Amino acid sequence: MNLKCPLYINGQFIETSEKQNILNPSTGKVIAEASLASTKEVELALSAAREAFDHGPWPQFSLLQRREFIAKIAQGILDNASELAQLEMQNTGKPIKETTFMDIPSSAKTFEFMADNFIDYLGDEKLSILDDAKAILIPEPMGVVVLIVPWNYPLLITCWKLASALAAGNVIILKPSSFTPLTALELAKIIHNAGLPAGVVNVINGTGAKIGEELCADKRVDMISFTGSNETGRQILQYSSKHVKKSIMELGGKSASLIFNDVDIEVAVNSSLTSIFLNQGQMCTAMSRIFVQEGIYDKFLASFIEKAKRIKLGLADNFQTQMGPLISDAQRKKIIAYIDKAKAEGGKVICGGKIPENAELKNGYFFEPTVLIDVGAHSHIFKEEVFGPVVLIHKFSGSDEAVTLANSVDFALAACIWTKDLFLAQDVAGKINAGTVWINTYGMFYNQLPYGGFKQSGFGKELGREGFLEYTRLKNIIIDKSPDGKPLVNYWYGF
Repeated sequence: MNLKCPLYINGQFIETSEKQNILNPSTGKVIAEASLASTKEVELALSAAREAFDHGPWPQFSLLQRREFIAKIAQGILDNASELAQLEMQNTGKPIKETTFMDIPSSAKTFEFMADNFIDYLGDEKLSILDDAKAILIPEPMGVVVLIVPWNYPLLITCWKLASALAAGNVIILKPSSFTPLTALELAKIIHNAGLPAGVVNVINGTGAKIGEELCADKRVDMISFTGSNETGRQILQYSSKHVKKSIMELGGKSASLIFNDVDIEVAVNSSLTSIFLNQGQMCTAMSRIFVQEGIYDKFLASFIEKAKRIKLGLADNFQTQMGPLISDAQRKKIIAYIDKAKAEGGKVICGGKIPENAELKNGYFFEPTVLIDVGAHSHIFKEEVFGPVVLIHKFSGSDEAVTLANSVDFALAACIWTKDLFLAQDVAGKINAGTVWINTYGMFYNQLPYGGFKQSGFGKELGREGFLEYTRLKNIIIDKSPDGKPLVNYWYGF
């Protein structure tokens, strides 16, 4: 262990007396020591952020100056891409191929996109109202925004939130997951080097149990943007209700993929493997329920199992590794408990379902890609988010049955539809209850397009114009244009 990770508050790097060992999920070994925030550091961050927004120079900067800072952060991520990829790999267990070619470049592109587009999103809208008045609609920053980020995509989701919130003119308190704080704390150095004024971005590390209520209930916070579990999301909403404030909640998923008879089976199988086993299945949008039309069900299932068994599990630092470890032993035990319960409820494990026996992997939190069949809609694993490399495969007869199955859970985050019949695909997409529906693809996130779910998957959007405007408040200025300078209201009690 040689990496020390301080907090970043009010433009200063602060080491605290309480520290936390950060583990590599591939090896179980300590890779860093991160400072933990106490009540004292949370108060420092809240005070610094409030002061920076109310009295600091940041709100007075022009949009062009703000854009320059956003662009500098993007360049800073690119300049440090190799180090960030290594750090993300070590902290999360993601294969180095994923962090190198997906997570880090996508993080930089989020800032690049926002630098290029946010000024257009902020244009005032002028409206004429009859002949008597005009109105100006002005999007303004919310103020102090708390960003709470999960452990499955620590840097990328940080950048999704931070780029929009900063570009909108807000000041930030960022709390990464205490499992995976390393790249967020490293990003603080990039932000510091970009020259942002003190207090505009503050990064604090700590468990939600210890600092969550103080952070989310405080009156000085104007908005909370959270990505994570439903249980934690409900707790945050409870905290924030003390002083009503705006929230974005991107919560869990139990997404469904609908595969029709006319597909290219090889393409559908290969893509479906990615849709559930990428990032070890630790994705809110994981297609953990795959429904296959009965005409190709047997062929699809056989090919899927054969290829799932060939997925190379390995240490995250190996470029040949296709699937790394889970985030923790506790997460692995949770998954095993779900599988045991599914079997007790009638489900059958026909692939994987256990800890690999490879001696090289014995110290990490590895788990085999797992396929279950014959899982009824009553089963817990059918309805609840597992957040691991576990998929249920079912057959369906027609599109109405497929839609019913897909919509039969409390989550509504994402879905996939696979068919060559685009008229059918668009008809089914309109009936699917999900915030994002991919047709003949999976996992394509574009900075131009909003992302977010319905039902128990939360509310609010990230990315795109709509996601950017979530971090603003809309002010309506009405100007009377009565020709004689005497508005109608003048006559109500006029004498």
